[in-house]
Parts: sequence; C-alpha cells; structure tokens
Amino acid sequence: MHLSRLVWIILIVLGGYWIVDKLYTTFFLTASEPRIVTPRGSLADQEKSVIELFENAAPSVAYINTETLQRQGLFGVNVAQGAGSGFVWDMAGHVVTNFHVIEGANRINVQLDVGNAIRATLVGAAPEYDLAVVRLTALPPRLRPIPVGSSADLKIGQSVFAIGNPFGLSRTLTTGIVSALDRHLPTSEIREISGVIQTDAAINPGNSGGPLLDSAGRLIGVNTAIVSGSGGSAGVGFSIPVDLVNRIVPELILRGKAPRPGIGIMAADQSQTARAGIVGVVILGVTPNSPAALSGITPFDLRTGAVGDIVVAVNGQPVGNVTAFVSALDRAGIGTEVELTLRRGNAERKVKVRIVDVS
Repeated sequence: MHLSRLVWIILIVLGGYWIVDKLYTTFFLTASEPRIVTPRGSLADQEKSVIELFENAAPSVAYINTETLQRQGLFGVNVAQGAGSGFVWDMAGHVVTNFHVIEGANRINVQLDVGNAIRATLVGAAPEYDLAVVRLTALPPRLRPIPVGSSADLKIGQSVFAIGNPFGLSRTLTTGIVSALDRHLPTSEIREISGVIQTDAAINPGNSGGPLLDSAGRLIGVNTAIVSGSGGSAGVGFSIPVDLVNRIVPELILRGKAPRPGIGIMAADQSQTARAGIVGVVILGVTPNSPAALSGITPFDLRTGAVGDIVVAVNGQPVGNVTAFVSALDRAGIGTEVELTLRRGNAERKVKVRIVDVS
C-alpha cells in the first residue's frame, strides 16, 4: 500500500515536471529563438538602378576637411575645423567644391573612397559663383572623375540624387526631384548665380560642394545651400547648374580665377540709388577704350552735376539694379553683343555693346 502510494507520487511529480517543461519550452525557449527568414525575391528594377548609381558615383565623391588658424587674444592661435563635400573633376587630381567650404583655410585635406586623407592645395576660387578647385598633392590609384551631364534640358519633376557628407556622415545618398528651375542665389552684395536648381533631396550642412546627379549618374549640379529656419533640411535645397560649373572650373584650373563679364563701367552703389528712388544702373565712370566708351555711354559728372546714362534694360529685359544687370551680362556671356536701353533725363536710346572679361 505504501509502495503504490509512492509510485503515484513519483508519477505525479514526473507529470508535473513534464507539463512545466513543455510550457517553458513553448512560451519561453521558442520565443527567444531566431525567426525563420522569409525570402524576399529580387530587388525591384528601380532599386537596382539606384544601387548601381551610388556604387558608380560614390568613389568620385570627396570628404573635405579644413583647418583655419584664428587669432585668439594677443598671442594665442585657435585652429578652427570645417568640413564639406566635393568631387573628382579629372585624372590630374582636381577636386571641385564650394568656395565657402575652403574659404580662408590654411590646410585642406581630401578623403576619397579608400585610403588615407590626402593633402590638397588651392588652385583657384570664384567667390561670385561659390566655386573652388583644389588639387591633390598625391594621386591615389583608380582615381575616378565624375561623369558630367547638362543642366540646360532639366525638367521639373525628374529624379535627382545627392551624395555628400552631411554632419560628417560620409557618402550619404539622398533622393528627390527637381522642384524648380532658374532660381537665383545671392553670393555677394551685387552678384547672384542665376539658373540655380531647386531640389527636395535632403541637403544638410556638410553636403556643400557635393554632386547632384541625374538618374544616369551624371553631374547636373553642385549642392550649395539650403533654406531652413533650423539649419537642417526642410526640402528646399539649391544646386549650382553644371553648365555654369563646366564653364567656370576650366578657367579656375587654367588661370586660378573666373572671368568676369563686363562692359567697362563703374556703377553707383545700388543701395544708394534705391534710396534715391532710381530704377536702373547709374553709371559713374567709363573705362577709356572699353566697349562702353566705344558705344558712347556717358557717366554722371559728379564735379559739374551733368546728367549721365542709366542702364534700364538689357536685350529688352528690364534691369532694376546692378545685381540684375550683372546677371544679365553673365547669362549673355563674354564675347557676345547685347543691346542696352539707356535713359538720360527723359530721353531713352539703345546702343550695342560687346561683353568682355574685366577680371
């Protein structure tokens, strides 16, 4: 009797153990094991094309780090660090970036796809276009210049891709569309870049100088600015059009500076003319033997007070100030002839003037 009771007790204990073990295995061990991976199948064709675009373009994108010496107190010196993006222009080791990325830098280092950072020297700068070219002091193997496209045939709504180093995060890809064309981007008091591309591809601090690409992986712009109250991306970014870049960069490599279109005049300060209620470009001086002088343009005579000419239109398009006038000459290009509408007193006349390099 005692033996059978003992057997029953043993069976109950073993049964309870089995039930507890089963519950533990079912609800605890099974839950902690990795799930079975569900096959995804092939990537979509659009995904494949974006991956291929990035893999082809990324080796051409550069991370640029700068060091600038700043005076601190009477005898102290502080080293300020800056960062931005750029891209390989040619096999000679020229790298294009924004002027504001390297402005005032005492040391420029460029990090490419592989290897250590390479020291670079400034070749040329065009502050009025916010463009600069640096050259690598040592050429790495497998240097890959970026393919160059065109910005003249861009359409609003087409896909674009930005690669850069926002906040120091190297080789970041963002995507978007061309949001607008022919925007204007001020670069100085009297100069602005015309034909600027607006995009909603995320552009943040550190993206400056990096490439904007089309769906074929070609360079169509240089990312340069954002509009944001917080300093972060708000879906409104701007890129310098590649057609302008392709015109300015060779000049920077060859001469170290960009040509400046002009006709040989000295204009009055536009803030002063605006306060005086004058619309147009007030001419205060004309360079001897310049296109303006040969066209008979007459400046105001500050000594006698004699009335001079005011430029009010270029090729029939009104120009209300010096900035608009300079942009019109830049669009027309050096070597071309433009028709200026001049006002003197109550009379207007038109003259033909050739645009020359006044740099």
